Amino acid sequence: MENTLNKRIVVIGAGIVGASLAYHLAEKGAKVSLVEAQEIASGVTATSFAWINANHPGPDPIAPLRSAAITEYHRLETQLPGLQIRWTGALSYSGLLPAPTGRVSRSQILDLEPNLKHPPQYATYVAEEGALDAVAATHVLIAGARAHGATVLTQTPVLGFTTEGGQVTGVKTPKGIIKADLVVLAAGTATVKLADMLQLSLPITASPSIFIRYKPQPQLVHTLISSPDMEVRQSADGTLLAAEDYLDDALENQPGAIALRTAKAIHNELKGVVALEPQLACVGLRPIPADGIPIIGYLPKVGGVYVCAMHPGVALAAVVGRLASEEMIDGKESDALGACRPDRFFQE
Repeated sequence: MENTLNKRIVVIGAGIVGASLAYHLAEKGAKVSLVEAQEIASGVTATSFAWINANHPGPDPIAPLRSAAITEYHRLETQLPGLQIRWTGALSYSGLLPAPTGRVSRSQILDLEPNLKHPPQYATYVAEEGALDAVAATHVLIAGARAHGATVLTQTPVLGFTTEGGQVTGVKTPKGIIKADLVVLAAGTATVKLADMLQLSLPITASPSIFIRYKPQPQLVHTLISSPDMEVRQSADGTLLAAEDYLDDALENQPGAIALRTAKAIHNELKGVVALEPQLACVGLRPIPADGIPIIGYLPKVGGVYVCAMHPGVALAAVVGRLASEEMIDGKESDALGACRPDRFFQE
């Protein structure tokens, strides 16, 4: 696609992925409108554990993307200091260890996490990894997009699209039609409904997970801990954050009940825990493509539509924002996104 300054691009979805796209596109000179049906970061971004990592068990079709994720966030930090990423490193002893890289002994584990009551014999420690406040980061990215001229419309659901000659030319909203040279679908699980409006079916599942926030504690966790008993980290203000698998909708597996069980597990595993009171326990719906690989690129069969649907959205937001914006504005096709193309679901 030709490099066109002031190209009118409508990004639908103001989670961290949409915010990163809006920022990178506006920075490159596009005339960006960011449209959100609810409020900024009100979807799955608000319930993300927000672990920025590059590891993945087994064969990984998007290894180039994952390997660039951390570097891209460091780049964004220099541009947007308000991101305030905590590069604490991550300590993992869930399942098999990817030996020998990052392997640490029990004494080293206790140096990293002195409050562990039952440290394992060995664990994996990746010093380069970290986490951020996904909601705050989304606001910072959107502020950066606004500084480059982007317009942000919240409480603005998409009602449909205008088309001409097989090309999308605008987005219908209750506030009127927003004309567009290109539309980007980055609305998490709602991307399915948006694609349906274009008579295209995207195989994306709304996969539930549980996010828990506990009231601030003394400094208990120094890294990000992923163990068989808990996945937990601590924010700068002492808030303790945990992630758990969604089991089912039985009463004993409701988010509040799981938060209490997780609190007990944390208490059993860590010294110095003050009474753990959940401030928030909720289900987040992650957009998981049918084959587990992100869907990123131009939609087939209709012109002027680019899609970004992925998990993990937080970890990949920075790198995908840059690479996708280069494709849309500079026409620079990314090899790292090669495995992610939507075309794979529309083979004749």
